[in-house]
This record gives sequence, structure tokens and C-alpha cells, in this order.
Amino acid sequence: MNAAESVETFDLDLGWLDQMGEWGTRAEPGKQGLTLADIQLGSYGDVPAHSDNLTGRPRGAGKRADGFRVGGYEVRDKQDIWLDNAAMIYEEAVNRQWSSATDVPWETIRPLPDDVEQAQCELATLLTEVEFVAGDVPARWVAATTPDYFEPRMTLLAQIMDESRHMDVFRKRALANGGGLLQRTGGTAGVVGSIDMSRDFTEMSSRLHISGEGAVLSIFRMGELMAYNEAEKIAYRLCAQDEARHVAFGVMHLRYIADTAPERKEEIHCYLDESERALLAGQQNPAAQQTPVSEALAILLGGGKDQFDDGYRKLLAIRRRQVKEYMQRVKSAGFGERFENGRANPELKTYAQL
Repeated sequence: MNAAESVETFDLDLGWLDQMGEWGTRAEPGKQGLTLADIQLGSYGDVPAHSDNLTGRPRGAGKRADGFRVGGYEVRDKQDIWLDNAAMIYEEAVNRQWSSATDVPWETIRPLPDDVEQAQCELATLLTEVEFVAGDVPARWVAATTPDYFEPRMTLLAQIMDESRHMDVFRKRALANGGGLLQRTGGTAGVVGSIDMSRDFTEMSSRLHISGEGAVLSIFRMGELMAYNEAEKIAYRLCAQDEARHVAFGVMHLRYIADTAPERKEEIHCYLDESERALLAGQQNPAAQQTPVSEALAILLGGGKDQFDDGYRKLLAIRRRQVKEYMQRVKSAGFGERFENGRANPELKTYAQL
């Protein structure tokens, strides 16, 4: 028996060849390479308003009659998580990844006065805490979302990677100059609970992206005023570019809700009511402002304990900026009427104009 005669004959079932999508589809790269936007072609780019896909099937792939469930996806309505520019935000996140180990010039850090170093370490402790929350909470919603809405899922995965990097860069700063992590600041108290108890993604996003991360973005943007070396300046700058994407995600998601599901606007206003109560309590309550973090910020902004009063005045300016930027985000998201029709607390606008 020769080799040819010894080969077994199989009855091949090539029925799967008839289950392909649109054969002949050709995605071509643009100026930015082959992006997610470039592959939104034909049925592959059709995003269903509701998804019954519980099998993990990629959007546009052929269905299998015997496909079994691999996920108990809670998010199966487009309005619950969608935003029109998720693909663009994702591509930007991929292109602007950085390393806290090699992109931050740690060698520029020099010994600082004890009060300034302690203030830096207290702030680094707070930012390590809040960035843990900002990465931990969205992770819950990734696995809860149908694969048919993969663009926001992938964008959230990029956010989780960003927040992991933010956690490690501030932890490294605390340990890089003879200080260390100080006591838990409690800066996430109250905030964490309300975000993590959110009943759907939109509720979580309005609390996290619009309010929480928006306030942190204001701090990052003012970071160079609190920086004492090039390493700190660059760390704040890089974190700010990431945080701006996360905030943009929330703004664009709420804008999608405002445009496509106006019946949900009252629901969103209720979330914003809650956020504003917390925002005003933190801005106007003297006891809330006299926290270790607030005192640390004033020391950093003033240049030491001896210039605390000057630093505290600068801190109040940052607090007002946080309020103004919050109001601008809400307007951009399509909910600006709350500042005109009396729905928002009038003290919010008054405080922003001080």
C-alpha cells in the first residue's frame, strides 16, 4: 500500500462557509491607519437598538443554531451605553498610551522641605484611592454589556488601563522622594458608595464621568501649579489627557440619551441633583474644606506651611473652576436647561461667579 492509498477519506461538512457575513467586504486604512471607524461597513456597522445576543457572537458574524449562552448581559439596549464617538475615543486612547516607568523623568525629583513632601504624599494617597475607584467601577459594566456594543466596551477597557496607570504613577510619586503613602484620606467616602450602587450604566456614568472624574480632571489641569519638578508636571499632564477622554465619554453618552431618549431626561436630572448637592456641600462647608487633602493642596499651592493663606486662596479658585467646568460639561451633554429653569441649585451658579 502506497502513501496515497493510506490517506483516510473524510466527509467534510463545509456548511459554515455559507454562514459568513458580507463576502467581499474590504476595509481600507485612512490617514490614521485602519481604525474602528474604517471597519464600520455594511452590516458590520449596523448597531441594533436592542440585542438578543447572549452567545458572545461578534457583531456581524453568522449565528449558530446550537450556540450556547456565555454571558448574562444586562446591557442590551443601545441607549443604555452608546455614544456616537466611542470608536474615536478608543483610537485616541490606544495612540496615547504612556508608561509611568519610562515616560516620567523620575530623576528630576529632588529633596523637598518636609511639609511640602508630606503634602505631596497626602495628595498622592488621595489620587491613588480615587483612581482605583475610577478603574474598578467601570470594569463591572464591561462584562455586563453585549458584544454588539463593543465600541463602548473597548473604550471602557482602555479607561481601566488608564486608571491602572494613574494608580501606579501616584503610588510611585509617594515612594520616590523619601516620603510614602500617608493615612487613608477618606476622599472617596460617600462617593464610592453612590457610584457603585448605581442600578444601570447611565446612572453610574453620570456620577463617575460627569461629576467624579470631572472634578479630578480640574485638579490634573491645575497640576503644574502644585508641581515642584518636571516629573510631577509631566505626570499631571499625561493623566489630564487620559482623564479628559473619560469625561468626554460621559458627556457624549448623556448627549446621546438627550437626543434619542428624551423621556429619560428627568431621570438624568435626578442624578445631577444628587451630584450637585454633594458638590456644593464640599465647596461651601468650612468643615468639609478643612480636611487633610485640602490643607495639603493649600500647602502645595502656597509653597509651604508659611504661605498657607495664599495657597488656600488659590485652592478656592480651583474649587470654583471645578464648579464652572462641571456646569459646562452638563451644558455640553444637553442638560443645560437646568441652569436656566431653576432646576439646579441657584447657589451653584452664584458660587461659580464669585
